[in-house]
Amino acid sequence: MDPRTRTLLEAPILPTLLRMAIPNVVTTTIQGSIGLIDIYFMAKLGTDAIAGVSLVFPGLMLMQMMSGGAMGGGISSAVARALGAGRRDDANAIVLHALVIGAIFAAFFMIAVLAGGPWLYAALGGSGAALEIALTYSNILFGGVILIWMFNVLLNVIRGTGNTHVPAAVTIIGAALLIPLSPCLIFGVGPFPELGVAGGAIALLIYYGVGTAIYAAYLWSGRSVVRPRLLHTKLRWPLFFDIFRVGAVASVIALMTNVTIALTTGLAAAFGTAAVAGYGIGTRLEYMLIPLSFGFGGALVALVGTNIGAGNRERALRAAWIGGWVSFALTEAVGLSAALWPAAWLSLFASDPAVIEAGTAYLRVVGPFYGFFGLGMALYFASQGAGALKWPLLAGVLRMVIAVGGGWLILRWTGNLTLVFLVLGLALLAFGTTIALAIKGGAWFGKRQ
Repeated sequence: MDPRTRTLLEAPILPTLLRMAIPNVVTTTIQGSIGLIDIYFMAKLGTDAIAGVSLVFPGLMLMQMMSGGAMGGGISSAVARALGAGRRDDANAIVLHALVIGAIFAAFFMIAVLAGGPWLYAALGGSGAALEIALTYSNILFGGVILIWMFNVLLNVIRGTGNTHVPAAVTIIGAALLIPLSPCLIFGVGPFPELGVAGGAIALLIYYGVGTAIYAAYLWSGRSVVRPRLLHTKLRWPLFFDIFRVGAVASVIALMTNVTIALTTGLAAAFGTAAVAGYGIGTRLEYMLIPLSFGFGGALVALVGTNIGAGNRERALRAAWIGGWVSFALTEAVGLSAALWPAAWLSLFASDPAVIEAGTAYLRVVGPFYGFFGLGMALYFASQGAGALKWPLLAGVLRMVIAVGGGWLILRWTGNLTLVFLVLGLALLAFGTTIALAIKGGAWFGKRQ
């Protein structure tokens, strides 16, 4: 057994988790900020640009969540459990299977969004210039979505071995490239053409393409715990199933999360374009909690999965609770800060008083519930490592029903945007507590299966 794998099985949990999570937080926070880099610069193009990009943002984050956290989590979990059980050859073979899965998903979403984008963004409340901007941005991003999937497939293979330092380094290098490149392509600085929102999308694809090349070079260099040999690997259904049994359910959860935010964006659209823009900026902070939770969650997938593979159930469970409560503390601190000082966040992206007012209402009401979202997300990722996603799936359904159904009823009954936001906060509370109570009741090990 590789010494790096043995560390996951025997070293003290909290120091090990922190050592893995801190680089992972850096990685996922920067990745989550990638979209913010675009909207920061494109906000200079006006409210229509903010609203148009906000319509696309849930779909982009769906790609991030599915490729990086859902199906990607299935990849990390499969790698970790194989290494924990001493099945090194299977861990090596999982790389090819993961690449095949990523290519299939990328092709599906490219076709679906390119064909259905006009209907989708119009259904979410887009019209006029905002809808035109949304389609321009979306068509470029989803036309190159294969790069997003390949980037996250290879990242999760590496993460499944417990290595979070290489992804952190690659992400930092990529962000250093993207920060100057994005405004150059948007506004036409120096030799670069002025491409507007199209430039922001192209810059993102360049970021993912460069990152994919670096991850591939590392995996094939022989320095990784996993050493893929694509030409000598035969495709086997059991390895596909090992990824899918976690990744497919996690993908449904990710889809529900983004559908929830997309549909609630439609609720905000009933109050006008400024409300959509304000809500979009506010929810971007919520999306930033996903990278923060995944900083610990991604580490938990490897730590829990390796110990589950080795039969160390109690150690896996202790790791999950430690990671879950640390995630709760961090995300609750962010939520309370946003509720107390919403302008500190909103003013980074907008100056329109109507946009600021809508975003302030959202952060003041929903922010105090962010801790429960962080707890639920960390335990969701830990459940990926355990290969037990029944209760996280049910929690995601519950959140969607409360947020969308309850929000729609409140909108119809009161027409009050603040009360709609309160329902969204209660949905986060239900999501986190449902997963926590299920794990406490023994859901991982069959008592509630």
